[in-house]
Amino acid sequence: MRFLFPLTGFFVLIGSRLFAEGFDRPIPQAQSALAEFWYAMACIALILSMIAVQWLVSRR
Repeated sequence: MRFLFPLTGFFVLIGSRLFAEGFDRPIPQAQSALAEFWYAMACIALILSMIAVQWLVSRR
């Protein structure tokens, strides 16, 4: 039984190398106008929330 353990590791290593595929980098897609609009809305909301926090903290 002891001699089977190294053999299984060897076969797993060889099998994973044989069936592995190369890495294909994803191609970035252009953003749609709708995505850019919602990104702008999120940026504005973030800035407004930071202003609100500063206003609340400075009142103390």
